[in-house]
Amino acid sequence: MVDADEVVRVLGLLRRAGAEVWVGGGWGIDALVGVQTRDHRDLDLMHRREQEPAVLAALVGAGFVESLDLRPVRFVVTAPGGREIDLHPLVVAGDGSAVQASGEPERPFVYPASCFVTGTVGGTAVPCLSAAQQVYFHQGYEPTERDRHDMALLRRVFGIVTHF
Repeated sequence: MVDADEVVRVLGLLRRAGAEVWVGGGWGIDALVGVQTRDHRDLDLMHRREQEPAVLAALVGAGFVESLDLRPVRFVVTAPGGREIDLHPLVVAGDGSAVQASGEPERPFVYPASCFVTGTVGGTAVPCLSAAQQVYFHQGYEPTERDRHDMALLRRVFGIVTHF
């Protein structure tokens, strides 16, 4: 499991390496509400694709090893004890928007500039994805109980509509 201290530690490590990253997934949703609401098996991070060498070097230096390569869409690094970081390379445009490759090359994942916001993990301000972007990423598949928990949390806290 990845706890709040690990999230803050990894973000600090990557910041010191000169990498710009944003928290997504379950930790991203907990960052938006400012409190951990469930256990997290991994940490989802979006990063600038051109900074990937710095991201990898920093994480390898901290004991992580690459355990899954699905580039250009995503890749995973794992630390001793099983802690995982799921990394998503972004191509960021001059206007602050970004795209991420998908399994369907003609339909990349789109990140409007407004989706890059700030949340809180363990009392520390962290860059993360907006509630609207989180809802966008929770479409098109059968949701797990964790997904249902996360979307219910966004509905309750932000009053937004989700599809499940």
